Amino acid sequence: MKNRKEFHEKANSHIKKAGFFILSFNFLILNSYSILPVTAATEEPVLSVVHSQENANQWTGITDRLQTIGVKYCVIPLTDVKSGADWGDRRVLFLPNVETLTPTQAIALEEWMSKGGRLIASGPVGSLSSPGVRQLLRSLLGGYWGFSLSEIEQIKPTKTKIPEWANQTELFGKIRGGVVIPNGMGTESPAVWNSKDNPAAVVTTERTTFLGWRWGTDTASAAELDNAWLKASINHYLTALAPSNRMKKIAGGSPNCSTTVAAAPRGQGVGEQGAGGRGAGEQGSRGAEGQTSSSSPLSPPSKTATAPIPRALPIVKPPSSQEAIDQLEQAVRLDVAPNSNEPIDNNQAIALQQELENLIGRVESAHLAVSADAVKEGVGISEGKQSSRHLETYTAQSVKEQPIQLASTKLGGLATSKEQALAQVRVIAKNLPQLIAQKNYALARQQWLAAKTILWQQFPVDRRLAQPEIRAVWLDRGTIVRAGSKAGLVQIFDRLAQTGINTVFFETVNAGYTIYPSQVAKEQNPLIRGWDPLKDAVKLAHERDMELHAWVWTFAAGNQRHNEIINVSPNYPGPVLAAHPDWANYDNLGNMIPVGQTKPFFDPANPEVRQYLLKLYEEIVTRYDVDGLQLDYIRYPFQDPSAGRIYGYGKAARAQFQQLTGIDPINISPSQPELWQKWTKFRTEQVDSFVAKVSEQLRQKRPNLILSVAVFPLPEQERIQKIQQNWETWARRGDVDLIVPMTYALDTSRFQRLAQPWIASKQLGATLLVPGIRLLSLPTIGTFDQLQLVRDLPVSGYALFAAENFNNDLQKLFISTQGRVQSTKSEPIPHRQPFQTAAIRYTALQREWKFVFQNDPPERPAQTISDFNNQAEVLRSALNQLAASPSPGNLLVAKASLTRFQSQFRVLMSQEIKSNSYQVKVWENRLVTIERLLRYGERRVQLHP
Repeated sequence: MKNRKEFHEKANSHIKKAGFFILSFNFLILNSYSILPVTAATEEPVLSVVHSQENANQWTGITDRLQTIGVKYCVIPLTDVKSGADWGDRRVLFLPNVETLTPTQAIALEEWMSKGGRLIASGPVGSLSSPGVRQLLRSLLGGYWGFSLSEIEQIKPTKTKIPEWANQTELFGKIRGGVVIPNGMGTESPAVWNSKDNPAAVVTTERTTFLGWRWGTDTASAAELDNAWLKASINHYLTALAPSNRMKKIAGGSPNCSTTVAAAPRGQGVGEQGAGGRGAGEQGSRGAEGQTSSSSPLSPPSKTATAPIPRALPIVKPPSSQEAIDQLEQAVRLDVAPNSNEPIDNNQAIALQQELENLIGRVESAHLAVSADAVKEGVGISEGKQSSRHLETYTAQSVKEQPIQLASTKLGGLATSKEQALAQVRVIAKNLPQLIAQKNYALARQQWLAAKTILWQQFPVDRRLAQPEIRAVWLDRGTIVRAGSKAGLVQIFDRLAQTGINTVFFETVNAGYTIYPSQVAKEQNPLIRGWDPLKDAVKLAHERDMELHAWVWTFAAGNQRHNEIINVSPNYPGPVLAAHPDWANYDNLGNMIPVGQTKPFFDPANPEVRQYLLKLYEEIVTRYDVDGLQLDYIRYPFQDPSAGRIYGYGKAARAQFQQLTGIDPINISPSQPELWQKWTKFRTEQVDSFVAKVSEQLRQKRPNLILSVAVFPLPEQERIQKIQQNWETWARRGDVDLIVPMTYALDTSRFQRLAQPWIASKQLGATLLVPGIRLLSLPTIGTFDQLQLVRDLPVSGYALFAAENFNNDLQKLFISTQGRVQSTKSEPIPHRQPFQTAAIRYTALQREWKFVFQNDPPERPAQTISDFNNQAEVLRSALNQLAASPSPGNLLVAKASLTRFQSQFRVLMSQEIKSNSYQVKVWENRLVTIERLLRYGERRVQLHP
């Protein structure tokens, strides 16, 4: 334990030094995950083939092809891809259709390749791994699986540095596969799909070949074509490594290793990471929980209408006491080290420059908010110096442990004021393209990191700048258990209240257990006895003018990690499914828990399941004065239909679908488009209709209840295919009040890319969107940077995951910038008082542009300025009147005034657009936020004529 603690302390130290770039490994981590270097030895097999649970049902086709080729190979269980593994002198590793890798495995691959190893991969490799693992694999493979093609397509050759491949006709034919997205520099596409834009079918680098189909499966490609690609790839790498060791000189079999699988390797997985990291609610079950992967002993589906036959998979010992994603995020640092001279392509150069410009905009926007607020209060401020001094608390480790050498930049020392800082950074941003054009990549990276550090130091963290907004936090089950009593909860709620948090998502149902003593649920969480945390939490929140929303797991019925904590069998499906096995859901192979995942699910089509959950939620909202209910795991488990991994074959679902169509869905595959679409629609509608029923039934009991959902920010069609979660529909119908997408990222630019499509979406009706921010491994000032971005975008707040990561540095920063204001009047919460929020936010917005105009008078006719001020005042008056007296007439006047003002705003701000386009866009975004608050209020607030 001591060595592990020291390792993570050192790893954390390195990540704090890293700044923005991620996903390459320092010498400490490389040594910790050392693998023997690759060397030449003709008596050893040249190929290692990885076997996993995911390719087990394809293994016959894989081995038949390997034996046909005659390559000398060894089989490696996925569990053996780890630190200290001895792979002999085998120089090429083959990952056929392995979609779930742990961070330890990815790190091991990275070092092995750095010492000469070569990698061949096929299918959507790593696509179900944690975000950090997927990012690392992109770097190793030179690309990533983009999406599956709906039809069989022809692949054709292109011009590459491997010209002999283009002349091998056996490499090209018809395949069912997917598009591989190349990373850029150093990556080639020797084969492309014969479809629009000719996307890549194969991606190669000097060290890797990535095949865009599931090698070894007859449904994807012919054996002859598979064999040709593997043979060509191995020969290419053996030629590069040692010309005398070409594959044709090595015949099959090996006396030193096994070419068979004696027993199915134990499953490896990182849980349900999907595109957004974890499902909200997952981290609350972490703490000391390990990771297991097994099936429940309950009944799986069968191909016949008779009763299914139970089947179980082997139990897996947890690899460590931490989540796999946690290990990776603590162990990784730079994508490319700051001193690396690895090439930067044009797209990367543009992105780096744009990120600096956006960060400049966020710093200036934050300062403007502080300055305008200070004028209102009659308080003068000294820009730059005071803020920078306070910020050193939050950036000290990154600045002191990684001093930025600016001598070569000819910019002098670090800035001492905001103006000097911005001037320095603008010089750096201007010079970046020139440095990159001169191929001085290392200096470009160093200056970029220096600029980011300078800007982070300039955030005004010593003054309050937050306007009324949703400031939510998930209070996870682990933190509740550690609190242990009402006295422990008092400390937590006092801390949250001081920091300005106004909404708490309190984990109330987790892994099938309730946090409170229930008359509906089978069992209260065994970690809590003789205590009702929910009752105490509601009282404590309301005493502090905070809202408390009960956060519940919906269709996830158990958790193997939680089983280990409470010392029950890993196969235990949770108290509800243990009592009602007919309520369980299954995948197409008969597993209650999909391979690589850790949670059994209810069958959403089962009427008894739906009735039970509705009764449970009704108990929560009528027995306790909760302000809202948040549905988590409101979906099916992650699937990949193109890989034959499908979920939803519960007893009730199969019977209902067969009654509707005359076909048992277990016999349907994606190769039957019309039937497959019906099956996907059927499952999606089970979730949709349940959300609608929850909304209808609970609001009859509690009309003012706020209903929210924690959801994945995947593209809509991909989300429907993979997890049957169609939250745009729930929003448009008005079933939910808040959509909380889990837009988790370790850097602000990535966070923006995840959140922006949904923030800009026109498909959410009057529902408010509240982006989620994951605190784990996120530096304190990085958290503030993401919050500032949220405040500059057209949204009404944020949600932080989770309370267990709420550290002292965050507490200090939040108290300063958004802490509780000592006032007799409490600050409105947007989802509760949308009209009051809109009026206050507009007044603050008005103060900002008045401050700008007073300090830098615009050069335009006095009449134009007067017209602008008049329209602004008309809108302010209309919003204030609506806030004071909500009525249909006042709402109509406010909406008309806002529409008129928005239509003229960009014209009135034409001069400012030229000098500060970022700030003008921020103001436009805030007007959009007000528009959305009015739309939401029209639906939620009782209007009196």
